[in-house]
Amino acid sequence: MRPLILASSSAYRHALLSRLGLPFQAEAPDVDERRESGETPSTLVTRLAETKARALAKRYPNHLIIGSDQVAVLGDQVLGKPGGFEKALEQLTAASGRVVTFLTGLALLDSHSGQCQVDVVPFTVHMRQLPENVLARYLRAEQPYDCAGSFKAEGLGVSLFERTEGADATSLVGLPLIRLVGMLGAAGIAVP
Repeated sequence: MRPLILASSSAYRHALLSRLGLPFQAEAPDVDERRESGETPSTLVTRLAETKARALAKRYPNHLIIGSDQVAVLGDQVLGKPGGFEKALEQLTAASGRVVTFLTGLALLDSHSGQCQVDVVPFTVHMRQLPENVLARYLRAEQPYDCAGSFKAEGLGVSLFERTEGADATSLVGLPLIRLVGMLGAAGIAVP
């Protein structure tokens, strides 16, 4: 099997990829993640997923490199990682009772051939209408300040949801495993 590299320092993506039972290494690529002028959220995550994978190609010249990036979209606003309580409360208050769409860009690069499979996997979350004191209580309990949209779907954040829609729930956490298994299969790696 060709060696796998996860181009990420995310503990969430690492845990998800571990579920497939494949050996891999993880390394954070040095990539500027700022949104370019006029760039749509879908284009942004596609570009960043591929850029992250390609950033490690010289160091790993005969590997399959997985890149992924995610944004949360509320209306026409992109919600990034809040970084702290105040910004997270602002994001959750704005999202309360509304629909947040998560777009996860996924890239699988064959660094030997340069061939790259790229896709965007959407997942929609319908948020419950909740008062600010409940949202603040959630934030103090879970502190999801490193998560786009200001919640951890794999934890207590699910209590903020009314319902979800999407083909792959793992995309909500940041690495769409169903789509990745298909990409790996196309690259000659069978799972299981």
